[in-house]
Amino acid sequence: MKQVAQNYRSGELTVLDVPPPGLRPGGVLVRSLYSLISTGTEVMKVKEARLSLAGKARARPEQVRQVVDTVAQQGPMAAYKKVMTKLDSYTPLGYSLCGVVEQVGTGAEEFSVGQLVACAGNEHALHAEVNWVPTNLSVAVPDGVDPRHAAFATVGAIAMQGVRRSQAQLGDTACVIGLGLVGQLTVQLLVASGVKVVGLDIVEDRCKLAEQAGAIGCAAPGAEGMERITKLVSDATGGLGADHILIVAGGNSNGPVEAAAALARDRATVVDIGKTRLDLPWNAYYDKELDVRFSRSYGPGRYDDRYELEGIDYPAGYVRWTERRNLACFVDLVARGELDVASLISATFPVDRAADVYDRLSSGDIDGVGFLFEYPDSEQALASSGTSASSDTRLAASDLPAARLGPVGSHRARPAATPRSPEVGIGFIGAGNYASSMLLPNLAAKPGVAMRHVATNRSLSAVSAQRRFGFARASTDTDAVLSDDSVDAVFIVTRHHSHAALTCRALEAGKAVFVEKPLALSEQELAEVLETVDRTGNDRLMVGFNRRFAPLLAEMRERFGRATGSVARYAVNAGKLGDRSWYGDEKLEGSRFAGEGGHFIDTLGWWFDALPAEVYAMTSADPHDLVVSVRFSDASTGVISYVTNGNARFPKEVFDVSSEGRTARLDNFRRATVWSGRRKRVLRALGSVDKGQAQELEAFVDAVRRGEAMPIAIESLRATTRATFAVATSLTSGLPERV
Repeated sequence: MKQVAQNYRSGELTVLDVPPPGLRPGGVLVRSLYSLISTGTEVMKVKEARLSLAGKARARPEQVRQVVDTVAQQGPMAAYKKVMTKLDSYTPLGYSLCGVVEQVGTGAEEFSVGQLVACAGNEHALHAEVNWVPTNLSVAVPDGVDPRHAAFATVGAIAMQGVRRSQAQLGDTACVIGLGLVGQLTVQLLVASGVKVVGLDIVEDRCKLAEQAGAIGCAAPGAEGMERITKLVSDATGGLGADHILIVAGGNSNGPVEAAAALARDRATVVDIGKTRLDLPWNAYYDKELDVRFSRSYGPGRYDDRYELEGIDYPAGYVRWTERRNLACFVDLVARGELDVASLISATFPVDRAADVYDRLSSGDIDGVGFLFEYPDSEQALASSGTSASSDTRLAASDLPAARLGPVGSHRARPAATPRSPEVGIGFIGAGNYASSMLLPNLAAKPGVAMRHVATNRSLSAVSAQRRFGFARASTDTDAVLSDDSVDAVFIVTRHHSHAALTCRALEAGKAVFVEKPLALSEQELAEVLETVDRTGNDRLMVGFNRRFAPLLAEMRERFGRATGSVARYAVNAGKLGDRSWYGDEKLEGSRFAGEGGHFIDTLGWWFDALPAEVYAMTSADPHDLVVSVRFSDASTGVISYVTNGNARFPKEVFDVSSEGRTARLDNFRRATVWSGRRKRVLRALGSVDKGQAQELEAFVDAVRRGEAMPIAIESLRATTRATFAVATSLTSGLPERV
């Protein structure tokens, strides 16, 4: 299928041939008919992607601060890899569409195949021929509604949420600053609510369009225009001033917030809907005691994964208007003729000409407010809805400058070279940030390895991995990787809850398996993995415990020497999670320590050359901060301090061990020191922080090629995994727990 995408590093915008998404529970597969181009948000993204690296940094200062913290903690090379991984990948565009349901997933049975739906979401309602959309971001379109008009539903919900935040009432007066697409819909919604509306915009045609929609007057925000609007507001309110100011403008000018203060009455509401500069003039806002509010996108539920992805609705008695109810309300208003969406459609373009369309929008070569991409089958849908496209809004390919158009499908992911039989065929399930920055670059550069097949949930992720690392095939089908006869070893780099089940399936398929930690999240899952190993006889299993392969740590261990009954301390400055990190979903993904703690238990066990036997865990006032004591089978003891509220620039990991007059210390994989007798030996990393990923992969691939034992024994994997379970049990019981 075709999908519009942009490479944020190079700025290249293209239409890719990508695999269609797979059907997942809790949503529907939707074949797009029309998708709306956001001339504000999307064009801003397109322009930002074409900036220099310095320009990108200025545009995203918060991300720059994160990079600086990463440099301080992990070194410049690790920070560079993370940044380049994020930049050098395809990102999607689009967030509002209308299409037809092709397949219905479990839990989305309220929809039916062939049903016309409007869809939202910048990760779901994309400029693509087919999208998977969760239930709470999809609504049925009433009979007779033009699918082109239904494609405006997301932007309509944004405008509707802004109007709701203003709490405008019948007879009020409102000023809308910024009369682009969202501004025009805001005007229409206010007028439909019995509110007197004035508007400000620098584009005269937009002012006229808003007046045609019912605004009592609009003007440009210059001296003459402000004088006219001020008089209109005064006449409409008896000299009081506007009850509500809705700012739908964008850009770096502080003019909109200053105009808002000038037009507002005492104690009026000012609602920020767009993304504009907000340096509030203190005296003006204080004197009138203005109530400044923000409108968050489509409405309540936005950015809440439990609502958007898991389908957990908010009770109407507590949250009357969620984002989904706003979407449904918008298409209902369209169906009843309360909104005039047709007047907002400036042009419709075939989706395979998207690159040129964005160029022309960015340069200002196209004038208008609302622009749509159309997809195959859109004509048939229009006919079935009893509408037709007007010749003045549908632009064919011939209407675009031919010199700037390439042939359809000319932007394809680079295929891999034909693999040779002696090579180890690699398949990947998942290709997120860690896989793309730490695993795939090392594998793709390794002689004797053939990158055969990659599958991810998202079409663009698979194609990005194919382009960057030379996979022969890319798909969104896990089964396709597992059944691929050319794949010898499968890497499972997905979210934690899926590891055990995918590991079992890959073992049953006869593949060697490399699964990122954790191997399992429960005793039952672990038992299923071990039973699969016993039943199939396939013990070709490796878990991504990479630290034992780190060169600096390995050299420190060699110089320290073997010693039983040692005492070790492992301090981990884990840091806080982002608000929307999937790691925070403990119900589905397990605790943070369950996901990451195996690294540190495994490292201790490798150092002692012993298996964990008993665990005792305590927590502080913050339940995410743990102190875990682990007794090993050789009577050695390790204490892991796992802290989430430390300073972001403090080293992430510090390890030290003492025994028989010797002490060794590892400082964040940058420096190691061994004290023995009266001597001290200092070892330093060559280059950046190296936590052993390359060496780990080397050992795994060599074991697969030669048919030798896996680098980490099954007994160790089992004991380490059970030790992480024992941590949770000990926290509940308050007692030491045997492994």
